[in-house]
Amino acid sequence: MVEVVASLVASWTVLNMPAVRKKLDSRYWFGCFTLPDGRRTQRSTKTANRREALQIASEWEEAARRRFTEAQARRVLSDIHELVHGAPLASPTVAGYVTQWLGRKQGETSGVTFKLYQHTANEFCTSLGDKAAQPIHYVTAGIVASWRDKTAAKSTPRTANNKLKIIRNLFQTAWRDGLITENPAAKVQTLKTVEGQRRPFTLDELKTLLSVASPEWRGMILAALYTGQRLKDIASLTWANVDLDRGEFRFATSKTGRRQVIPIARPLRRHLETLPAGDDPHAPLFPSAFRIATVNRDTSALSQQFHDVLVSAGLAAPRPPKWKPQGTGRESPRARSEVTFHSLRHTATSLLKNAGVSEAVARDIIGHESAAISRHYTHIDEGSKRKAIAMLPDVTALPTAKKPKA
Repeated sequence: MVEVVASLVASWTVLNMPAVRKKLDSRYWFGCFTLPDGRRTQRSTKTANRREALQIASEWEEAARRRFTEAQARRVLSDIHELVHGAPLASPTVAGYVTQWLGRKQGETSGVTFKLYQHTANEFCTSLGDKAAQPIHYVTAGIVASWRDKTAAKSTPRTANNKLKIIRNLFQTAWRDGLITENPAAKVQTLKTVEGQRRPFTLDELKTLLSVASPEWRGMILAALYTGQRLKDIASLTWANVDLDRGEFRFATSKTGRRQVIPIARPLRRHLETLPAGDDPHAPLFPSAFRIATVNRDTSALSQQFHDVLVSAGLAAPRPPKWKPQGTGRESPRARSEVTFHSLRHTATSLLKNAGVSEAVARDIIGHESAAISRHYTHIDEGSKRKAIAMLPDVTALPTAKKPKA
């Protein structure tokens, strides 16, 4: 009985061992091996050498037996490629491909967007440590998810989600280049965000803010409120962007390059008329902010200046000096204010909608692109925008607001 069992085991082992065979219509050997579910299958080894074919079949059998992960399977294929051709399967390292990808993006995106791509891609690469020197196909969804979570812990879920989109873009390009079989970052879900981290200003808060701001910051606040534009775009305005005869701002946004034509609101026009306008059309509206934003390229310094204005208005708590230890560690997110300069953009949007302005017109003024307004198929006439801007309240004429208690 023992001999019979031994014979059956031996027969089963032989039947399930890797083997090779030839077909009449092909000069290549076919490898025969067993799949994890027990089924036998065969694939062309693309080699006419029987010994090489048998080794390839053995590699396939081993991969199936151990149920290799996708990355490990690619490693096996690379080893097989090296066995047959004398060199491993071509695959750039993560660090190498990041450099290559950024080289493409530099010519495809605006300066501000490229810097964001560059910072995020290099941050991801640094987080990999020694693994950044491995082939790009070794990166798994788990690695990307771990990086996403660490990013969220240091900043916010919203920031982590925005950076995840950039990494998805990177790996999607690698997939199009044929370097990976699928995008590992596409498998990683975005994090749930908490709404209301940023809010619009109230009209009373705006009045208080204007009362404590310097003349230049007063102008920048009014410009942001009545155009809905971002801090860098406001700081970069020159007299060449202002047409007082037509009552319009004309400029291209730094983030997207979108051409904007925005009617000048009366309160903002009154302020502009108080500013010294020389003969140079390229002279900045806000000289100090212009120098910081365009020469020093330090928008964060402007953000800090605006935070100081918020503190003076009692709308934010002072930030401790960077050199002073906080006891929270570098990996902890910094305390965030619920109002920032970007809140003026939210305020402009809210005021337009509260005034009954249609979403399409509001989005065109603010510069939001969405399915609700396609610039190819929807034309917003200047009259509609002028009417919308005229409906905004005059924050400079509001009753004096009491300064909030500290």
